[in-house]
Amino acid sequence: MHKTSRRDTSSPVAATSSVASRSGIAGLAGQVARLGRGMERLLNLLMVLALVSMIVLVFTNVVLRYGFNSGISISVELSRFLFVWVTFLGAVTALLRHEHLSVTTLAERLPRPAQAVLGRLVTLVMLGCCLMLLKGSYEQTLLNWSNLSPISGIPVGVFYLAGLMAGGLMSVILAYRLLMPAAAQSTAPPREGEAS
Repeated sequence: MHKTSRRDTSSPVAATSSVASRSGIAGLAGQVARLGRGMERLLNLLMVLALVSMIVLVFTNVVLRYGFNSGISISVELSRFLFVWVTFLGAVTALLRHEHLSVTTLAERLPRPAQAVLGRLVTLVMLGCCLMLLKGSYEQTLLNWSNLSPISGIPVGVFYLAGLMAGGLMSVILAYRLLMPAAAQSTAPPREGEAS
């Protein structure tokens, strides 16, 4: 009597769908990484333009003040606005590159699974802080939009708009890292002493 072996037809289908879902996640992670690099380049360009504008404004104002006893009255306020925006744009760029200050003395002594849990907990706390920044900046932007700066006439709400923009972008970055921690860690630059 001979036994016929039955083939499990669901196994190749399940394996194929698993590979397809993994490749779909990898494709999404690749697209998000490209988007992150593009956003980082744009933010760096904006920061460079703002810093160059600040240098030109301040230098020109100093030369005019000491050389010709005059000056550009708007330069002080514009420099202040640009400095605030550079600070917040830099915070977003630092978060994209995993370069914010962190104390890892305890985390490095924990086993890998505990490190992963702690990393997600820290990301969740950071997300909560960014959401509070987003909410507060939104309220302050609305409250101060009708107040105009005395010299330039720029709405004071532009100061708080920088916090609103940074809070929104950082919240999106941190939410993505919570949902896809492996993909987010793969974009992190190597630490000192690690091979690049």
